[in-house]
Amino acid sequence: MFYLMFILIGIILLLTVFYVCTRFHKFPFIQKVKNKFLKWFISIIPIILIVLIFNYVNALVIIFHFALFFLVSEVISFIIAKLRKNIISYYLTGIIAIVFTFVYLIYGAYQAYHVYHTYYEIITNKELGTKDFRIVQISDSHIGTTFNGEGFKKHMDNIKNLKCDIVVITGDFVDDDTEKDDMVKSIEALSLLKPKYGVYYINGNHDKGYFNYRNFTYEELKKELVENDVIVLEDEIHKINDSIYIIGRDDKSNINRKSIDELIKDIDKSKYIIDLNHQPNDYKNEMNKVDLVLSGHTHGGQLFPLGYIGIMMGANDEFYGLHKRGNTNFIVNSGISDWAIDFKTGTFSEIGIIDIHGIYGNN
Repeated sequence: MFYLMFILIGIILLLTVFYVCTRFHKFPFIQKVKNKFLKWFISIIPIILIVLIFNYVNALVIIFHFALFFLVSEVISFIIAKLRKNIISYYLTGIIAIVFTFVYLIYGAYQAYHVYHTYYEIITNKELGTKDFRIVQISDSHIGTTFNGEGFKKHMDNIKNLKCDIVVITGDFVDDDTEKDDMVKSIEALSLLKPKYGVYYINGNHDKGYFNYRNFTYEELKKELVENDVIVLEDEIHKINDSIYIIGRDDKSNINRKSIDELIKDIDKSKYIIDLNHQPNDYKNEMNKVDLVLSGHTHGGQLFPLGYIGIMMGANDEFYGLHKRGNTNFIVNSGISDWAIDFKTGTFSEIGIIDIHGIYGNN
């Protein structure tokens, strides 16, 4: 099945590249070239430039968007021609497609590189042991994609004034391409935050690495985190204060990870329970067993309409934002960065700020 899917994707990619080449080939100034070989060579130059300038993932994203906007412009042109009996010049439809692609992806690049602060308000009828409880959530930093260690530090400097009780890192802190120096600098930046009850980390599907060429191991990452006072939770529970527990689940990619039932079996259910779970796809089991679940992984959908496709395929229960199921609040963070892709057209990069108000705060 995997090989068939791989072959199918390859065929779609080749057809997409061919389609984009034919659209450039259709421009009248290229049609005036008499040599057929030269015509096609000129038509493929934009594809070559995209591949040379961008990494292969971003090149594919750009080419697919060119194909999409070429297709849309031609469909609109065809409809107008049928309705008004007026053929629109391909110079116009082709240029519109190119301009729309550039504008759309420039907007997507801004949404990826500019980090917003997103605020959530949650009410609980449980005691929190404090007037209000503020969580700052950082997810999917994939250090080295849209910023390096110094860039991550600048984002952390912006968090210092948020007066939070805890900071949580909900997975994919690093990536396979992360440099060790950037990893170390980023963790040192975390150590300077000093929230009231500490910084908590769980691993995501990228943190342990998929390949062997990364110049540091997961154990080295974990060692740096611990030495910088970051609390690493791998299917573990930590008591924040007398009223709040935090659970850090190992990533779903670990087939040996514990179920939520195993993790909460010895917890006092009258306490407020926060569950950190990188991938938002265990809602059925988590619902009504914990009070708040914080996830990442989806990058908020990253490129429209991938988030909705993930839901339809059953890969994720939700792909962005605050959702309530039963007595449990679920928040999916869109991530402070991305994996490999420099564009976010389906969402934006963010740091989440969650304010929880309980009984103590209402009295």
